[in-house]
Amino acid sequence: MAGKLKNVFVSHHHKDDASVDGLTGMLAGKNYNIRNSSIRAKPDNQKRLDNKQVSDNTIKRLLRMKMRWASQVIVVIGKETHSRPWVNWEIQVAHQLGKPIVGVYENGLKEQVEMPENLKKYASSIVGWRSDSVIDAIEGKSQFQNPDGSASPKMPGQNVVC
Repeated sequence: MAGKLKNVFVSHHHKDDASVDGLTGMLAGKNYNIRNSSIRAKPDNQKRLDNKQVSDNTIKRLLRMKMRWASQVIVVIGKETHSRPWVNWEIQVAHQLGKPIVGVYENGLKEQVEMPENLKKYASSIVGWRSDSVIDAIEGKSQFQNPDGSASPKMPGQNVVC
């Protein structure tokens, strides 16, 4: 496989699965490949999750294992992401594990959207849907942007990237 390779965990609202595919495709077009360890439930497994046939403790244990494997966590920020308790929990755990946390606004967002509380507290970077911005953030160049890619003020309590 040619190009740069990174192991990441992509935290997202399951309705934003297409955006996760779009993110990996956008970066692959710049010769930057990411291996995503997040859970992408197939329809049968999603039914089991929806019917509470899998305990929350089992899901948490699996998510922690997948985050430990990743070098960092990327959070896809969509219109509903702020209301997803699992996303907020994943961000908290990523912070506890010392992982850099990069927020990426979903493609096509024009207006500012609400962010998960823990992303406000712990983000290393928050960037618009632009390959160069995302790659810079993944590489540790801390930056804060609005959905359109313009500069935004740094957030208090941001996660420091060493």
